[in-house]
Amino acid sequence: MLDFSLFVTFFPQLVAGPIVRAPQFLPQCKTPRQTAADHFVWGLTLFLFGVFAKAILADVGLAPVVDRVYADPAAFAAADAWLAVLAFSGQIFFDFAGYSLCAIGAAMTLGFSLPDNFHCPYGALGFSDFWRRWHISLSSWLRDYLYFSLGGNRVRPLRTVFNLVLVMVLGGLWHGAAWTFALWGIIHGALLAMEHGVKHAAGFRLESSAAKLALMLATFLLVSLTWMPFRAQGFENLAAMAAALVRSDGVAVLDQSSRIAVAGIVSAMLVWHILAREIRLEQLFERFSPMVRGSVIAGLTISVVLFSNGDSRAFIYFQF
Repeated sequence: MLDFSLFVTFFPQLVAGPIVRAPQFLPQCKTPRQTAADHFVWGLTLFLFGVFAKAILADVGLAPVVDRVYADPAAFAAADAWLAVLAFSGQIFFDFAGYSLCAIGAAMTLGFSLPDNFHCPYGALGFSDFWRRWHISLSSWLRDYLYFSLGGNRVRPLRTVFNLVLVMVLGGLWHGAAWTFALWGIIHGALLAMEHGVKHAAGFRLESSAAKLALMLATFLLVSLTWMPFRAQGFENLAAMAAALVRSDGVAVLDQSSRIAVAGIVSAMLVWHILAREIRLEQLFERFSPMVRGSVIAGLTISVVLFSNGDSRAFIYFQF
């Protein structure tokens, strides 16, 4: 009972993950926790990265544009609607990954190790690769406890398609009991099934760097579009956003500073995900001198203090 209580009440990841399994966590409770100085500093750095991602990039840089366009899609030109779609891709990443970084960092300062939860998902080569990089603890849980239990891909092709779609629909409904979340799951399940079929039938492999880059960009664009039912407040709002994307008339409403902010943040995020898809953030951080590391920590702290708008916008995952 004590072990179970420790497992379910460990506060850093209690609300929104990473989803830690008992075999990963309980062995760490068997011995007294000691935190080395370098682990404490790295944990603090991860926590600050998470706060910066959430409070500055997601809430200040991207959320206002997303909220404004989704509130009344019919009032915006197609360019603004597309910008909002891409902005939400950035917002949901920085929000979700920001919380995970805070949880992992806080746990590390206490001497505990939690698994990585996001690893450059927008640099993915296809949807299966995306789900190996996005909310890793959730996707691996769905794979191990649902997909494999249904037979995985060891069954007939049509059954494999059914398994993929069903698991993703259940994953969508896990986020909320709404038809828009079910639609999001159906779309992802269908795209995963299509990708599985193409790879199985054609032995699909990419060799050239240009082809890989094209697939990364195409995957990012498709993932961004699939976030629409996740963000929309019902099917009417979703239909209005879809219509706004292909509208030929309309006047641009967003101000230039908002466009520049969104374009800059999303572009930087995408470039980082593509270039760093095989690199761990900790490995990169270790290459710098202590002075540079200290400057990064100070810069993150100052940025959060100066540029956070003070709104009490909760993490998106708190609603699930």
